[in-house]
Amino acid sequence: MAVKHPAAPSARADRAAPRSRRARGVWVTHAALIVAILIISAPLIFAVIKSTQTSSVVLSPSLLPGGAFLQNLSGVWEDAHLGRYMRNSLVVAVCVTAGKTLLALLAALAFVYFRFPLKGAAFTLVLLSLMLPTEVLIIALFDLVSRDLKWANTYAAIIVPFLASATGTFLFRQHFLSIPTSLADAARIDGCGPLRYLTHILIPMSTNTIGALAVIQFVYAWDQYIWPLVIMQQDDKQVVQVGLRKLIEVGGQTDWGAVMAGAVITALPPLIVFTALQKQFSRGFALTEDK
Repeated sequence: MAVKHPAAPSARADRAAPRSRRARGVWVTHAALIVAILIISAPLIFAVIKSTQTSSVVLSPSLLPGGAFLQNLSGVWEDAHLGRYMRNSLVVAVCVTAGKTLLALLAALAFVYFRFPLKGAAFTLVLLSLMLPTEVLIIALFDLVSRDLKWANTYAAIIVPFLASATGTFLFRQHFLSIPTSLADAARIDGCGPLRYLTHILIPMSTNTIGALAVIQFVYAWDQYIWPLVIMQQDDKQVVQVGLRKLIEVGGQTDWGAVMAGAVITALPPLIVFTALQKQFSRGFALTEDK
């Protein structure tokens, strides 16, 4: 009967060496990720800590949390009307997000499933509009909205100009192109019209892309500052970013604890939207066809 000899110490050491190197690599990777997360989140952590401090401590180098967060929040929520500003921004962000998504779906449907002259040139113009930020067009847009359309100091002034989305059109067009054309042919044979095909087939198959676009557009609409500052003169319809800026007194005494508390609360709605749609956001920008 053959006798099994134990493995040589050198063989065991050779097998343990790769495991040790892998373990060190995992530790180094996790340490680098932790450092990166701390660096990226440092401004938010700083704002949260300062929002809990009183006005006499907030300007000091102390990074110890205090107990004045609710007091600071109450001041900006009631005295500075932060709640009203957030409500206005929520209305604008929801309307812009819904409108952009709907129009982008319809535009992508036309570019993919319809034949019309100069379709390629029209899509090129849509993409070129990505290189024209609002700041470049702000003077012409102000004249159009305030003088011609008489929309100054209305929600329409900060919603309608942003309903068209070249980014959304591009995303939905690329997603629709990945759907087999045989599906559209079968739907056409069954008597399914374009809008019914969109609502019953394309939209259920595009939930991840819709979620990804919704996150982008909600954050974009929530963070609007320059255009509402220019076109909106009535304070009761102003958005939250302009409202936060009003908390900073120019040449006066600024309560930075209240400012930080307002900034922290203002960051919550986009964070909630991103957290709720995180899975759709990740899958919507996947490079594979499995969306």
